[in-house]
Amino acid sequence: MKTIQDRVVLVTGANRGIGKVITEAFLRAGAAKIYVAARNLESLSSLLNEYGDRVVPIQIDLNRPETIVAAAALAGDVEILVNNAGMLKTESPLSIDAVEALQAEMEVNVYGLMRVAQAFSPVLKANGGGVLVQLNSVASIKNFSDLATYSASKAAAYSITQALREKLQDQGTRVLSVHPGPIDTDMARDAGIGDIAEPATLVPEAILEALSAGAFHVFPDSMAKHFGDAYESFATNIVEANLSEG
Repeated sequence: MKTIQDRVVLVTGANRGIGKVITEAFLRAGAAKIYVAARNLESLSSLLNEYGDRVVPIQIDLNRPETIVAAAALAGDVEILVNNAGMLKTESPLSIDAVEALQAEMEVNVYGLMRVAQAFSPVLKANGGGVLVQLNSVASIKNFSDLATYSASKAAAYSITQALREKLQDQGTRVLSVHPGPIDTDMARDAGIGDIAEPATLVPEAILEALSAGAFHVFPDSMAKHFGDAYESFATNIVEANLSEG
């Protein structure tokens, strides 16, 4: 799949931040319909008011597996799934709340991804294979000590994303692993990195380019591109190579 034109998309965490910007960019790029998913359906009102029946509200709470299963049953025509929803805690490994923070982040950032993939991979297969886009982070490659638990959860999510790429290729499903650096969102500002953040529009632009190019790794912004350049040899020769455990 090379283009978003006339495709049916689902975006988790579509009510704000990167998810909302992805939704708007995909609509401009010609998506036929986007299921906009959020924990609270009322938070989607601005998207519904602006885009009408091109967007369909649907509840997905990554902490509540039953909402994921129900969404997959309702959204049986999805061709492109963007798993954007995530959680960030600002804890170092020595923080008194570090273990609790990591448990919460693993529940959303890792187990949530796995549950979404399990629920929607049959949907994507039934609709010709499609695409699973996972929002990871540069923190999935490099641990930032003041965001240590978040970084650890994103490293685990990236590892699962690699496994999904391998497992889903037999059904014709492409997987994209997106690794933004600091992006101008409420999450970045809350984490204290808003002063170095770059526009959120860079993320959907990079995803659309990767869809066209057939890429697996996506590095949207200037920090991410720096990471991508340094990581390229390992990514190509190890992560994306056809290696086996043996």
